[in-house]
Amino acid sequence: QVQLVESGGGLAQPGGSLRLSCAASGNIFSINDMGWHRQAPGKQRELVAAITSGGSTNYADSVKGRFTISRDNVKNTVYLQMNSLNPDDTALYYCKAEIYPSRWYRDNYWGQGIQVTVSS
Repeated sequence: QVQLVESGGGLAQPGGSLRLSCAASGNIFSINDMGWHRQAPGKQRELVAAITSGGSTNYADSVKGRFTISRDNVKNTVYLQMNSLNPDDTALYYCKAEIYPSRWYRDNYWGQGIQVTVSS
């Protein structure tokens, strides 16, 4: 019953910015870590950024200083602010969340993926 819905993707010019959002809904007891992954054509899926329930963050070296991950625990939403975009950021971005749909069960949930294209 848990669903992650991403929004905010699209086309940006080099040097531009985009803000991705991912809202979790459905049966949610609690949410632990949340994060963003991406997969470019011909490449493996990679972790972009992650954030714990306490707010600790981790970033891929390629996005440090440019991307910022944050979360709103009241809204069950995680965000990815992407600045200084370059064509190498072009990929399908996936939201991930570790969720307890009940007190006794934990599982990882993924969004459907949202396209980010950086091109002039």
